[in-house]
Amino acid sequence: MRARVKAEEVEEVREVKEKSGGVAAFFDLDGTLVAPPSLERRFFGMLRYRRAIPAKNYLLWLREAVRLAPRGVGKMLQTNKRYLRGIAVNPWSTAGLNPAPKFFGEGLERIAWHAGKEHRIVLLSGTLEPLAQAAARAIESGLASRGIISCIRICATCLEVADGRWTGKILREAMIGEAKGRAVKEIALEMNLDLAHSYAYGDSADDRWLLAAVGRPFAVNPAAELGRLARMLGWPSLSWAGKENSTQRSRVRREIEDKKALPRMIA
Repeated sequence: MRARVKAEEVEEVREVKEKSGGVAAFFDLDGTLVAPPSLERRFFGMLRYRRAIPAKNYLLWLREAVRLAPRGVGKMLQTNKRYLRGIAVNPWSTAGLNPAPKFFGEGLERIAWHAGKEHRIVLLSGTLEPLAQAAARAIESGLASRGIISCIRICATCLEVADGRWTGKILREAMIGEAKGRAVKEIALEMNLDLAHSYAYGDSADDRWLLAAVGRPFAVNPAAELGRLARMLGWPSLSWAGKENSTQRSRVRREIEDKKALPRMIA
């Protein structure tokens, strides 16, 4: 009897603490909340369709790609924004992605659950900041239609602007990899968050610093490398939109690969 009362008291204290504003839920966007293709890929396609990208920008992008190639294809693609040079920062440019991004239904339900608990919602993404803002507004609108009011915070890749046009350069650093882990800690200090009781959701190995920064990490439709790391560290994995986990393989083979991959993944 006493044990049950004690457990109820602990749960009550936890709920009060979480509703005090000290708990947050950090969400990656592409692959976690938004089904492929990525928001930026959709945006690029829209700009090409509207012939808004000057021909010389493709050459500028290629030259920058060659310079960044030693860092790896992933980093090169995530940090090379030269195709945007000289494009006017107009409302039409990011207001309507066509077709509209498809959110995972389970992801939206998870956000609604957190908002209902009065957790702070943060979108932490390597996508362009205007695209993350558009996604946040869409999510806020969906929550409002259900009677849930929540102000979603954005932390994404910022672009330099000069005379109302993008320069094709990134301000500070792209919000990828270790930068996500640093951003979580900075936001926690600013918002007085309890990271030990906060949540994070990501889908790729690039999100491992984001997930490691909180006490309640979740791997969503994890890519192979993140799937292995999640199993080793005991992070729960979620499958949204019925997507099959591509990391499924025999138990023996998985254990062998996990042991070999651990030093590289946590380095």
